[in-house]
Amino acid sequence: MTPLPSSPAEELALLERELIWLDTRRVQLLRRRSWLKAALRAQSAGGWQPPHGGQPPQGAPGGWAHAPAAHPAPAVPSGSATGGPGAQHVLLILGGLLLAVAAIAFTLFSWGELGIAGRSVVLAGVTAGALGAPVLLLRRGLGATAESVGAVALLLTVLDAYALHAAVLPEADGAGYAAFATGVLAAGWTAYGVGVGRLRLPLPAAVVAGQFPLVLGAWAAGGSALVIGWALLVTAAGSVVVAARVPGLAVRATAWSGAGVTWAGGLLIGLGESVSASGPLDAAAPGVLLLGAAAVALRAVWRAPQEMAVTGGVVAGLAAVAGVGGVLRTEVPWSWAVVVYLVCGAALAPVARIAVVPRPVRGGVLGAAAGVTGVAVLAVLPSAAATLLGPAAVLTGLWAGAPDGARELAAGAGAWPDALSVPVVLLVAAVLLGAVYASLVHEGREPAGWTGAAGAGAVGLVSAAVPVLLVSADVAYAAALVVDVLLVAGLLVAAVAVRRVPAAAGGTALWCAVAVAAHAGLLALAAEPATYAVFGLLLVLFAVSAARSREVVARSLTLVLSVVCALVVASAAGASLELGAPRTAVLILVVPAAVVVLGLWVRTPAVVVPLEAGAGFAALVALGLAVTDGAYFSLVLALCGVLAAATAVRPERRPGAGYLAAGLFATATWVRLVSAGVTHPEAYTLPVSVIACAVGLLRRRTDPEASSWTAYGPGLGVTLGPSLLALWSDPHWQRPLLLGAAALAVTVTGAVRRLQAPLLLGGGTLALVALHELAPHVAQVFDALPRWSVPALAGLLLLALGATYEQRLRDARRLREHLGRMR
Repeated sequence: MTPLPSSPAEELALLERELIWLDTRRVQLLRRRSWLKAALRAQSAGGWQPPHGGQPPQGAPGGWAHAPAAHPAPAVPSGSATGGPGAQHVLLILGGLLLAVAAIAFTLFSWGELGIAGRSVVLAGVTAGALGAPVLLLRRGLGATAESVGAVALLLTVLDAYALHAAVLPEADGAGYAAFATGVLAAGWTAYGVGVGRLRLPLPAAVVAGQFPLVLGAWAAGGSALVIGWALLVTAAGSVVVAARVPGLAVRATAWSGAGVTWAGGLLIGLGESVSASGPLDAAAPGVLLLGAAAVALRAVWRAPQEMAVTGGVVAGLAAVAGVGGVLRTEVPWSWAVVVYLVCGAALAPVARIAVVPRPVRGGVLGAAAGVTGVAVLAVLPSAAATLLGPAAVLTGLWAGAPDGARELAAGAGAWPDALSVPVVLLVAAVLLGAVYASLVHEGREPAGWTGAAGAGAVGLVSAAVPVLLVSADVAYAAALVVDVLLVAGLLVAAVAVRRVPAAAGGTALWCAVAVAAHAGLLALAAEPATYAVFGLLLVLFAVSAARSREVVARSLTLVLSVVCALVVASAAGASLELGAPRTAVLILVVPAAVVVLGLWVRTPAVVVPLEAGAGFAALVALGLAVTDGAYFSLVLALCGVLAAATAVRPERRPGAGYLAAGLFATATWVRLVSAGVTHPEAYTLPVSVIACAVGLLRRRTDPEASSWTAYGPGLGVTLGPSLLALWSDPHWQRPLLLGAAALAVTVTGAVRRLQAPLLLGGGTLALVALHELAPHVAQVFDALPRWSVPALAGLLLLALGATYEQRLRDARRLREHLGRMR
């Protein structure tokens, strides 16, 4: 026995399964009928034989229930009165269409030829026949035929209504008559559908017709837009009642569709009237209409499935906010309208505590409140960003003097807002998010996911609202600096010192502290004392935060910012002493020097790496300031080399810092030589070669297996290569002599010490020097010889090489083996 369903959803699923089974059974019976008729025709033609397929179709008694369903029904000859269900449906549809066309043609062309009596008789007879025929057809089991005739009957009633207006009531108002006619049709179709019972079309058609009487009646009566809106809303409410209480999938789907269309129309009319209202009285009526739309939406989804209930709660909440906010915003300036709508959205939050409201609907209403809050924040975000970035205009006039108020700095960039509405919106949104976070934590939620996002959003909005409020309210310059620094301190405490702060909120607090510190720093650059005070305090705050922080990211960021603040203080000291950019660069190197000393003392990689990154940035700033003066630039490079060499004292930094120190020393020497006007390349390359060869010698002593190319190749190449290039453009004799002697010494040393790199580099250089010296004489000899002598000498050389090819090949192999044995 089938158990009784426990809910409307289960009952609906059960009905759907039963209908599918009935459709399948109907197809089986139709196939059985076709099979039996084919068997009877075969018997009357000359003895009964089984039709093609050999067995009755599936579902027949006496064994034919086991026949496969894949066997097709036998072919029916043309002109037979039988056919499959598909053919039957096509015939019924075509017949209904032909009857509809005939009725339309009769109404349009033949109606005027009949008198009043004839028209009445035709209308009554045709309509009565069309409406009564489905009853007889249903009794004979012809359901599809009854549906087709019933559809024609409904169409005839519409044509009758039109004909009645055209012939009998032509003076009647079109809209009013249409309202009356649709109401009568809706009532009549409802009664007809309930009376017949088994027809599917009349009741959905009645629902469609019921969408028009009130709207058309309001239009015919000359009603205002609000009256039409109320008509649409009442129609939507009626459709909701029908959809909730009347059985039948087609009726309910039609009613829901009609309710959605009419409800949306009423809502749009209410929104348009509310936005265009100029006073509270003008906005009150649209507000009531919008509240009515919210009520209808809530009634529609009160017991709906979860997705539909959430959507209905969202649209109901938004409609309520638009209705109430539309009345209140008329009493405030337009810049405060965002605040009004935001407060109205916040008023939806208590709905979450009303237990009688279904949970999905509560979620939708809270979603509407969140949506209003997000839109309000996005609306003021451009003004807030412009206000926060406004003090950047001070960079064009550093230390121009302390202004009277914070707004003066932002107003120079045209950034401050017209009213206090921007910070108020940010603060209200922050309070709402904080309340949501506290409520979720109180319910036992973990401070992660959406809960953590709410807390992080509250921290970010407060951090943005306070500086914007300082500028918008035109707070005194000193007070604005104090508040900004205190806010940075509070954010840093929340980020690195308070252990119970969630990770999302702590990370947001850290980056907000950086942003607020940048805002305070820009404000401080307007006055010299403020620069020292603010950046000195920020240096202390970031340094203490780095010491207290346990997170790698927070520690690294605060350490880098500490170095940056120290760099600003050092730069400000140079400007106060009027040292100029090159001399200030030397003063700035105090910062990386302190970092190097601290690195020698701490030796913790998590601390040293961020400090070194900040020190590298400070060194780059110093180099940039000194680049215009050759002497100071060389000095700064040398000092940076000293700092790199001091860093190389640590074993873990020795390779990289050592090479960096050597490069800086060499570059400092080169810069000094350039500033002194020295153009000989040997002055630049010989010091590097001497140092590199000395380092290579030490390497060979500690590692005898090291290659001579690794130990001496770079040092020799640094000098020999540039000297060779300069040799070809030097007309004097001193460079060839000195370079040849040096190359000879290197070659001899390589041969004696059995070192491959000095032997090959020195020998190659010596050969090129000799070629350079002999080139003029060789050219003179070639000029004195006849032209045929050159190819003759080349031929003789090739013949000699060919004759002694094997010997030369053995000599080359021995030379390669000899060189390969060298290091």
